[in-house]
Amino acid sequence: MTDMVQSAAAPSAARVSDAYRWAQLAIGVMAMVMIANYQYGWTFFVPDIQKTFGWDRASIQWAFTLFVLFETWLVPVEGWFVDKYGPRIVVLVGGVLCAIGWAINAQATSLNGYYLGMIIAGIGAGGVYGTCVGNALKWFPDKRGLAAGITAAGFGAGSALTVAPIQAMIKDSGFQTTFLYFGLGQGIIICILAFFLLAPKAGQVPNVVANANIIQTRRNYQPTEVLRQPIFWLMYFMFVIVGAGGLMVTANLKPIAVDWKVDSVPVTLMAVTMTAVTFAATIDRVLNGLTRPFFGWISDMIGRENTMFIAFGMEGFGIWMLYLWGHDPIWFVLLSGFVFFAWGEIYSLFPSTCTDTFGAKFATTNAGLLYTAKGTAALLVPIANYMQQSSGTWDAVFIIAAGANILASLLAIAVLKPWRKVVVAKSTI
Repeated sequence: MTDMVQSAAAPSAARVSDAYRWAQLAIGVMAMVMIANYQYGWTFFVPDIQKTFGWDRASIQWAFTLFVLFETWLVPVEGWFVDKYGPRIVVLVGGVLCAIGWAINAQATSLNGYYLGMIIAGIGAGGVYGTCVGNALKWFPDKRGLAAGITAAGFGAGSALTVAPIQAMIKDSGFQTTFLYFGLGQGIIICILAFFLLAPKAGQVPNVVANANIIQTRRNYQPTEVLRQPIFWLMYFMFVIVGAGGLMVTANLKPIAVDWKVDSVPVTLMAVTMTAVTFAATIDRVLNGLTRPFFGWISDMIGRENTMFIAFGMEGFGIWMLYLWGHDPIWFVLLSGFVFFAWGEIYSLFPSTCTDTFGAKFATTNAGLLYTAKGTAALLVPIANYMQQSSGTWDAVFIIAAGANILASLLAIAVLKPWRKVVVAKSTI
């Protein structure tokens, strides 16, 4: 397959319709929905794994950390393949690896078995994730925040409809059977979707936008150049500290609820009754998905950094309030939803900011380099468990996470925004 990401400065193909662009986006979203459970469904398996094998929770959660590490740190390599050969082959291989990963989990009887299964699933999920987000950034230079947000929403909210079915199957058929059926089913669908994905050719999409709020470069930075830009490492640091707080809650939602003794308490909201942890997990995934296109759309209008300032500040406040009021089952549901709503937007804001700063030609690789920050953040998840085990409470975890988000909020408006203006102004056309 020829290189499909030539510079828009030398058009070689006719503009495609908006309907065609949105169809490509929809295919990417569906693929993202299919990989969502590999991360967001994990929390439901942890108690049964612990009960069956007697391992401590922190040791089990290393499987989650390894998943996120391999999901993120290999994305730049996968992104290079996408930028050079197109999206199909990477997504196809990703679907196969996702299925194999959870099939291994279904048979595992040791910690190393789960580590291996989650590593393989992480490599597969990362290939799908990086490809679909990068493709969205290329197809929509005029609506990067919205397009990246809608695509990332598939990953954030994709598991919402399967929260109850996964828990029901774990209860009725056991967690091994659930790993096998969901793993294989989702992997097969990803493989089918791969055949319909295409990257835009030069000239098929609009030019980058030009307005006072959205600062976009006309230069396409090579990945090796990006790594030498100090502003990239500022964005990386911000991604890490914001991402860590959300990942701690994502991986430990049910254990936190169990420790606070609210997990099995029935909660009724809007005439719907579920246990607190099921209700929270369902709402969290929906809001974690909706926030991505919402704040992406907002950022297309008021600017990336202004949106970061608002969203990260909300996240810090939400984590602090969850720490104060989360022992009440109703507030646990509501505030965990607020936390997820204020957290998920990092997966639309950072990729679009990265592409605005460094150009679209190598968007999949460059955004993938920044996305590895999620893997770095995941290293803090087991640390949170060790902190909880040593102190017997989640207090320090919540306080640190809230403070980190406030710091990122201030960095966005006070440092990143003026610095990025200078960097883009100096870039050559």
